[in-house]
Amino acid sequence: MARTFGTDVVVAGGGPVGLTAAAELRRRGVRCRIVDRLPARLPYAKAVGIQPRTLEVWDRMGLARAALEAAVPMLGQLAYVNGVEQARIDLFLPPEVPYGFAALPQYETERILDTFLARFGTAIERGTELVSFDQDADGVTVALRSASGAEEEVRARYLVGCDGAHSVVRKRLGLTFEGSAFPEEYMLGDVEVDWDLPRGYGVRATHLDAAGEVDDLLVCIPLPGRGRYRMSMKVPPELSAAARGDAPADEVAHGLEGGHAPALSDIQAVLDRLSPRPTKASALRWSSVFRISHRIVDRYGHGRVFVAGDAAHIHPPTGAQGMNTGIQDAWNLAWKLALALEGGAHPGLAASYDAERRPVGEEVVARTVRHATQGMPADPADPGTLMLREAQLLVGYRGSPLVDAASEGPGPQPGDRAPDCAGLSTHIATHRLRLYDVLRDRGHVLLVYGGGDLAEQLADAAREFSGGRVDTCVILPAGTAPEAAGPPSYVDTSGEFARLYGLSDGATAFLIRPDGYVGARLRPPTAAGLTAHLARTFAPDTGP
Repeated sequence: MARTFGTDVVVAGGGPVGLTAAAELRRRGVRCRIVDRLPARLPYAKAVGIQPRTLEVWDRMGLARAALEAAVPMLGQLAYVNGVEQARIDLFLPPEVPYGFAALPQYETERILDTFLARFGTAIERGTELVSFDQDADGVTVALRSASGAEEEVRARYLVGCDGAHSVVRKRLGLTFEGSAFPEEYMLGDVEVDWDLPRGYGVRATHLDAAGEVDDLLVCIPLPGRGRYRMSMKVPPELSAAARGDAPADEVAHGLEGGHAPALSDIQAVLDRLSPRPTKASALRWSSVFRISHRIVDRYGHGRVFVAGDAAHIHPPTGAQGMNTGIQDAWNLAWKLALALEGGAHPGLAASYDAERRPVGEEVVARTVRHATQGMPADPADPGTLMLREAQLLVGYRGSPLVDAASEGPGPQPGDRAPDCAGLSTHIATHRLRLYDVLRDRGHVLLVYGGGDLAEQLADAAREFSGGRVDTCVILPAGTAPEAAGPPSYVDTSGEFARLYGLSDGATAFLIRPDGYVGARLRPPTAAGLTAHLARTFAPDTGP
């Protein structure tokens, strides 16, 4: 067996989650290999919903523009029950949120991430399967097998399993995957229709039986292209994998099934029963039968091996939470591994991945199961909170070992998402900037509200403790001129930063993590308080 050394991370799985992990690692200068057993990208519109938080992640990475140009907006949902139109649901968010909801076929998401990854000289090694691995205190030895049967042994510092619901990494790591499967089966189809319903809206049409139970279902999500939708509906008996006695390859009944694919006539039959307008389906690109399970691992990793995405959690597709949650798993883990590989990390940094992301996975699994069985209207949250949660803008890490305790006063607390804001000005730019423009393509950023000597002292303390891994920017109150010396400064011209961050008078500092979450809110800010916070993430720089 050939033996290869010299890579830092092996990523197993070339879907959106694995590509995000690999792209963020490479963007941060980490050597990695990404392998996938499939010979080519699948042309399926499986996961299609792109949440606003995912677009914020891509903005920070520098690839949001490509996604915006390829996607279509998701404006809301049209609902029909027994042919009667219900109240329209319009998707809305506060004006300071920079992105709305979008729809993009999964293969397009993968293409965009693949293209971005190629900028760093890395590509998916197609037709390459992870067979096994062993780990020790210093690294992981990974056995790979190519489509030709050739085997290779790779020595890496870390292994990240993004290899889906039937994950080899999860199984060989010995993680449990507790949960169960829903008895229902569904069929998916990517088709075009000629109805005159408003563009940008999903369609949900149901039929209730005499007992008020749903006995027929049609859900349509708009895709790029004229009249194009991904449609899901209950499977007829003749296409049921369960009725044929087909069993999944392992105990996990989740995802697309092999065997008989629905024909255009099967989809048309459902449209004839449930479509809110008479319509004809055409241009069937692909179709499949699929099952849904809800499961989550007992931990997101062990030692130097981690799992993310469907390898860690699976659940109903309600609300388009799955792929987006997986992308944020990868985003959370990648910056931590990159810092650990630089040698500047606290010894417990990588382990914080489980502490931060597993509670998020538990909440998503529980919520999507509840919405799938009881419906989103039964959710007790008010509409505004529900919308923010579905957009994944309320995901946070309060109580994490990496963030400070909550502080008094309004505004984001340690562990909360750092909100965007508009109206920042500089000496040079003739247009106003957003805060996310300032944060883009950076790692840790210390934002100091109020300049002067204090900002310079904090910048020096951050730089010295972190070994130069923390940037400092100053935000000045409206009516103040940008400072000519010291850290880069921006004027809060419209007062939006002060409003959204809960500031009035006096200096305050925020430590923003690479993933866009607040690590610390320091009021009043002191060098001692700042370095105490940084010690949660960094190993102090001791020089050469």
